[in-house]
This record gives sequence, structure tokens and C-alpha cells, in this order.
Amino acid sequence: MFTKFKKTNSIVFLDPHSQTRPRVAEGAKIDIILSPSLYWVKKLSLPVKYIRDARKLLPSIFEDILPDGNYNYAVFKEGEEFIAFAYEDKKILDELNKKNISASSVENVYFAQTELQGSTPCKINDNEALVVDNGIIFLAPIEWLEEVKFLSLTSIQRSNKTIKLQQFSHIIDKSSLNKVGILLGVFIVVLMIEMFITSQKISAVEEEQEKLLSEYKLYSTMMQNKAVLSEYETTYQKQTKLRNILEDILKLQIRQKITKIELKNKVLHITLQEIDEVTKKQILQGLVAYKANLKSTLKDHLLEIEVTL
Repeated sequence: MFTKFKKTNSIVFLDPHSQTRPRVAEGAKIDIILSPSLYWVKKLSLPVKYIRDARKLLPSIFEDILPDGNYNYAVFKEGEEFIAFAYEDKKILDELNKKNISASSVENVYFAQTELQGSTPCKINDNEALVVDNGIIFLAPIEWLEEVKFLSLTSIQRSNKTIKLQQFSHIIDKSSLNKVGILLGVFIVVLMIEMFITSQKISAVEEEQEKLLSEYKLYSTMMQNKAVLSEYETTYQKQTKLRNILEDILKLQIRQKITKIELKNKVLHITLQEIDEVTKKQILQGLVAYKANLKSTLKDHLLEIEVTL
């Protein structure tokens, strides 16, 4: 029978005033315990029962003591009381960078308040020590203490009271993000209303189109109707050209007799009797506008004219 042991990450105590730079093996995961100099803490009795309700009150609880900055908050329950924290992600991340610790190597982040209650008093750098008073761990000058041991992290039993660092929270704070979210929500609602109105207008146009198609007995698709329109336009152009040619011939006021007018394969055939060269010339001058598409033959006083439409 084999027993599986959970691998425990090494612990680093992160303190801005410590000159020690911890060694972290490449690819290894570590847990961070924050020095009290990296957060603010309060022990509170609140008129709420649940952590989710207490979390909403934290910004107003800390507003009187926090200097200007972009803060995140955490809260845990201890018996009937709450222990609340305010901290700046950027300040913690900057400190990790100074200690040459990659943020990606950090798996869990804890507060000294929740993890080191049994380790105080203890020295954490050349000038400061961790002490506890009224259940709150804080920093005190070493001179205040007669004897003090160095902080040992080898036997620390970690709790489940962790936080997650947000690497970009200093760029956009939560209130701004909420405002952006509200504006985005309003924009989406307006866009949906516009889409609904547009959809209604499209439906109305389509309904009118259906009425017109039914009234004038048109085809159901625009492609079919365009094909019919193109055919009618071609016919109209041909008929217009034919009418103009005939009108121009009649304007000549010649006495000769027209014996044939025939349209065949887009070619207009006209035959006139009793035509001589002089009359032929007169007729062709009257049809000079059609010179490019006109052919004529004079034989036995019969003038054959062909005009391609």
C-alpha cells in the first residue's frame, strides 16, 4: 500500500526592510507570508453574519486610516469577530521584484497576522520584531524587547486564509472598472434597442415589398425581377430607336412610295420605289445619324435600306 504525500511549498517571509534575498529555485513554487508593513489590519465586531456582507463594508472601515493608494481588501472570520485587511497589490509585487522573486512562482499569499500567532515575539530584520497585542501582530523596535529569537518558518502550519494578487489592479481600480462595466451595460442595452427598432423597420419594408410584388404580379426574388426589367429596358430601347428611324424617314417628305417596312433579327428593312441617285442621296442625308449602322442598295429604281438596331 502506497501513501501519497502532498508536496509542501517553501515559505518566504516578505519584508521591505529585510536585506536578505531568498533563493528560489527556477520553476519552484513558493508561499509568501506578508510582513505587517505590507498591509493594514483591524479586528472588528460587525452587525453582519456573513463574510460576503462584511466585505462590502471594508472600504468605508479603512478610509480614515489609509494613505492615498489603490487598495484591495480581504476579510476572514475568527469566532464572532472579523479580521479585516487592506493592502496594495502593486506595493507587494514591487517588493517581490526587488527580491528577485517572480510573481508566477508565488502560489499562495498569507498575512503574518493569520500565520505567525504562535511565533511571536521574533526578530525579522536588524531593527524590528513581530509582537502581538490584543490578538493583533504588529512591528516593534527590537530595543523594546529583552530577548528575541529569529523568525523560523520551518514548522509553520499554513491556514486556508490566502489572497490572490492582481497584477494590473493598480492600472484600473475596482470603482473605475465598475463604472466602465455600467457604461458598457448601458451601451449594450442601447445597442439592443437600436437592433430591435432596425429589425422592426426591416420587417415593415419587407411587408411593403411583399405587397408590391403581389399587387404588380412580380417575381419573389430581386434577381428575377431585375432580369425582367433588363429585358423590358432592352425592348424599350429597340422600340424607341425604331420609332425614331421611322419618324426621320417620314420627315423627308419624299413622294416615292414605301413598299416594305420589316423588322427581322434586330435589323430594320425598308424598301422604296422610283428612286434615282438624287433622291437616294437626299434620303441618306436625312438618315446620316444612323450612318454607322446603315446599309443601302439602289437597283432598278428600288432602294433597299437596312438599319441595325
